Amino acid sequence: MSSPIDPSLSAIMSERRQLINLAYRLLGSLADAEDVVQETYARWYAMSAEQQEAIASPGAWLTKVASRICLDVLGSARARRESYVGEWIPEPLPGRTDWAAGRLGGAAVDPADRVTLDESLNMAFLVVLEAMTPAERVAFILHDVFRYSFAEVGEIVGRSPAACRQLASSARRRVREAQVPRAAVARQAGVVRDFKRAWEARDIEALVGLLAPDATAVGDGGGVVSAALRPVEGAPAIARYIVEITRLVPGMAIVERTVNGQPGLVAVHDGVTVVVMAFDVAGDRIQRIWGVRNPHKLRSWTTD
Repeated sequence: MSSPIDPSLSAIMSERRQLINLAYRLLGSLADAEDVVQETYARWYAMSAEQQEAIASPGAWLTKVASRICLDVLGSARARRESYVGEWIPEPLPGRTDWAAGRLGGAAVDPADRVTLDESLNMAFLVVLEAMTPAERVAFILHDVFRYSFAEVGEIVGRSPAACRQLASSARRRVREAQVPRAAVARQAGVVRDFKRAWEARDIEALVGLLAPDATAVGDGGGVVSAALRPVEGAPAIARYIVEITRLVPGMAIVERTVNGQPGLVAVHDGVTVVVMAFDVAGDRIQRIWGVRNPHKLRSWTTD
């Protein structure tokens, strides 16, 4: 007869989903997020039982430790990404991988400044986060997304609540400046579906018609596989580049999938996911495309 699960262990492990949610948004990498969470639990279990029992809120302790580890990782990640071959794009997530674990006892946040968990998952949002300093990113995500008070954020990042308020305000301004008026999800799905059909038909004219004139496409191969080292700009250039991909990889199947909570496309060749594409759709036109080809970032993808 198996022994019952220790309630305290169950409570500690139930925080894992929340920690992954947080760490992914802070780092833009599921692999790094999982490493951070593993390290966080290692530090918990390195303490004695007496030390653990002295912690009033284990969940808050785990979040604080994970956030501090993320802050350190972000500092080193900036240096790594400066030497990254080509463009760096956050790791794409398949399907609905935001479990909306929420924030227990969350702080009051002005609804005008509130970012939902769903919004904070999409690729456009994550790309904006990449332009922030580590401190800005942590303060903004903890406060505006996960509803921690600035006093709590200050304790985590080692700054005053007023300084954290300024960091979050600066980050919020970056997000507003990068925002475009996005179409409803159903409309986005229709535009992406039309793009898929035009891509399969190698119809350059149709592709150009679906792209904003100043559209930008960014590819991430990470030096592991070939990808455009610089963004491709302008509808005609993007259309030609997309069609060229199908010529270079005959037999490639293009599948509609949800990418970071938004309508996207996945290219599969010989049963292997070779490209994951996320889109930013404004009105009836595609404004931005992010194409991830780095196989290290596609490990969580499986073919249907």
